[in-house]
Amino acid sequence: MITIEKIENKTAKVGIIGLGYVGLPLGLEFAQTGFEVLGFDLDPKKIEYLSKGQSYIKHILAERIKSVTDNGKLKTTTDFSRLTEVDAIIICVPTPLDEHREPDMSYIVSTGDTIQKYLRKGQLVVLESSTYPGTTDEILLPKFEEAPIIQSANYQPKVDPKPYVVGEDFFLAFSPEREDPNNPDFNTSTIPKLVGGITAKCLELSVALYNKVIVKTVPVSSARVAEAAKIVENTFRGINIALVNELKMVFDRMGIDVWEVIEAANSKPFGFMPFYPGPGLGGHCIPIDPFYLTWKAREYEINTKFIELAGEINTYQPFYVVERVMHFLNMHKKALNGSRILILGAAYKKNIDDMRESPSLKLIEILRENGAEVDYNDPYIPVLPETRKYNFKMKSVELTEKNLKSYDLVLLSTNHDDYDYEFIHSNANLIVDTRNAFKQKGILNGKIFKA
Repeated sequence: MITIEKIENKTAKVGIIGLGYVGLPLGLEFAQTGFEVLGFDLDPKKIEYLSKGQSYIKHILAERIKSVTDNGKLKTTTDFSRLTEVDAIIICVPTPLDEHREPDMSYIVSTGDTIQKYLRKGQLVVLESSTYPGTTDEILLPKFEEAPIIQSANYQPKVDPKPYVVGEDFFLAFSPEREDPNNPDFNTSTIPKLVGGITAKCLELSVALYNKVIVKTVPVSSARVAEAAKIVENTFRGINIALVNELKMVFDRMGIDVWEVIEAANSKPFGFMPFYPGPGLGGHCIPIDPFYLTWKAREYEINTKFIELAGEINTYQPFYVVERVMHFLNMHKKALNGSRILILGAAYKKNIDDMRESPSLKLIEILRENGAEVDYNDPYIPVLPETRKYNFKMKSVELTEKNLKSYDLVLLSTNHDDYDYEFIHSNANLIVDTRNAFKQKGILNGKIFKA
């Protein structure tokens, strides 16, 4: 059974379900702090990499993984029956949108079913996946209350028809992930952690556990408050990005540079926070979380018009970029149909290999639908992997003088620092820049256009 004492002396064993961009760095923090960590993932390739001390995420160094696999603090498996071995189970699984842009809760539901099967008396379960308010106590809590809780790691189910009591037989909390891959200023351990428990004891244990690896925990009154806070964080960003994306379209018609306007406004030392336009939203949270809230709000007969409008504006941005590409090609007496387009950057933001919800993928789809021949380059993504929505089977092309000159237009979608912007500018025939990257490098030329 997990206790404050076991947490304090680091004898509590931590299980992490989902070893992606959230689960792996969290597991490494616990392992490096001295906890024994058992990582779970359905993907055997990830387990193989980790067992060899290798990394499959660019910004997580292999040396960091090897240090905790070599000393035995981090072990990984695809065998979920081993959940009985750990004292705390932290869930870090995806929460995407389905084809109708409604929450796809299948990963949380299936994970909850698996935990229900192996839940051991006295275990703490914490959900970290971004989701709508009510997920923890509406989906997970009923499952665990009905679980045939195992008395020990030796599989001795308790024969008792009565429901198990949260806060006594098991403990449940929500603590939203706040990962920002490759952020130079913040990492997993230095970002304050919200924690909301189903009961006071659940909160006490969760806070104590995270206090061992996180710079600061912020306890709140319930799991629902913690869930709502995460939604608010990303809805705030999504709405403000939608605002500048809309202003981009307005100011473009007026012949005004929106990036210059934002920098000018940012000279005010109070009352303004800069957000920047782009080709669309990427990453796991900002493009998705607001839709979770709008979906849940319908249950309460509330229409979240403001949030939905922001979502519409941001979702439209790849289409707007393609419209601008058509316009600039037309200015040079070319049609999009049959033109050769090179997209720079497949990741959703610069200097990472994370493609989750990347607008570059939508750009490829729209450009191809309009008859363009499309290639891409990304120094961090040599091959486009299959995603839930796309399977392009494309490889990154080399940025040579000959290759660049062979394209009718180069479309910058992700402004990686690795790019030699001078070289690209010197050899490209026409450039559309969605990130203001060339101007930031001091490159101003008539063949560079913004979108």
